[in-house]
Amino acid sequence: MRRSYKYLLRATSKQATALAQCLEDHRQLYNAALEHRRTAYAKAGASIRYGEQSADLKHIRGDDPGGQGRWSFSSQQATLRRLDKAFRAFFDRVKAGRTPGFPRFKGRGWFDTVEWPKDGDGCRWDSQPEHPAATYVRLRGVGHVRVHQHRPVKGRVKTIAVKREGNRWYVVLSCDDVPAEPLPATGAAAGIDMGVASLVTTSDGEHLANPRHLAATAERLETTQRALSRKKRGSKRRRKVVARVAALHGKVRRQRLDYAHNAALALVRDYDLIVHEDLPITNMTRSASGTIEAPGRNVAAKAGLNRSILDAGWGVFLTILAHKAESAGRELIAVNPAGTSRTCARCGHCAKENRVTQAEFACTACGHAAHADVNAAVNILRAGLALRRASEAA
Repeated sequence: MRRSYKYLLRATSKQATALAQCLEDHRQLYNAALEHRRTAYAKAGASIRYGEQSADLKHIRGDDPGGQGRWSFSSQQATLRRLDKAFRAFFDRVKAGRTPGFPRFKGRGWFDTVEWPKDGDGCRWDSQPEHPAATYVRLRGVGHVRVHQHRPVKGRVKTIAVKREGNRWYVVLSCDDVPAEPLPATGAAAGIDMGVASLVTTSDGEHLANPRHLAATAERLETTQRALSRKKRGSKRRRKVVARVAALHGKVRRQRLDYAHNAALALVRDYDLIVHEDLPITNMTRSASGTIEAPGRNVAAKAGLNRSILDAGWGVFLTILAHKAESAGRELIAVNPAGTSRTCARCGHCAKENRVTQAEFACTACGHAAHADVNAAVNILRAGLALRRASEAA
């Protein structure tokens, strides 16, 4: 398996300055390469490819030895490949008839990662193995940076990336050949229903609470963002408030990740088979404001629902659940959620009137009453088992 490991860097002040300059130079390289492509097509109708821009790197580095020449050649190639990937995604969207979204220039706040494609080429993980109590990563132009390694690395380190989040720096390792850690079989299966009142409801009737981390921090965020709106653009005070806003959002994100890891691990430990809804989260959280010609209805209520869904972090939870299930040797099945909340788990009758309230389910045909989310989770489990039987028969 391939897994990623993320560790906090304990950089010195000089190393933090060098990391910031490395990120800035790679951002400028990205923007210059984008401008090169735009200008070539606008002036001569020529399409510039990654191979041509990679070949120009040698001259760029030679002309700027104290700037671009300080950093790893392979990391700069990775930045150019990042731009090439953005263009390929743009052309794929054009062919598919979707909104194209032409690649944009990266501002200072929109470029936060530098990648080294191969361990040992401009970077080295565990660069001082003889050190008895600390782990270091060596980056060309920066030096040996201490790493807060809170858990061991398993597998073979493939790529190394450095990421800035607010005032913190992290190293992200992508590792191949990570061994699986199968858990003992339990013989149990469960369907799970995603929600806002409860993050997860299982077919066994268990409810995992939705902690609403963003809502808990909303008042502090509102106060800080109001202060931000009064600061002059480009001022030192504005930069400080921007950092505070970013720190609050970063804390919410870490809390959400931590809770998702714990909740997913609990499910993986208890069940051999887990069935969940294949939710179109992007469509579900799309704005209802509409257009000037056709304005939307209940815009404020829909905005509140969108905020609650995104605060619950369904996508984050399902991604983490998939990774943990694969590592533990569990089976995970995604099913179409259509009708699962309106169908009676006892008789199969499907009607809108069955869902009395958000939490109550009462079948109009057989009179079966249950918690609405538990009823939906039972239907999800049955759909997953039917899908597995059909797959085995095929």
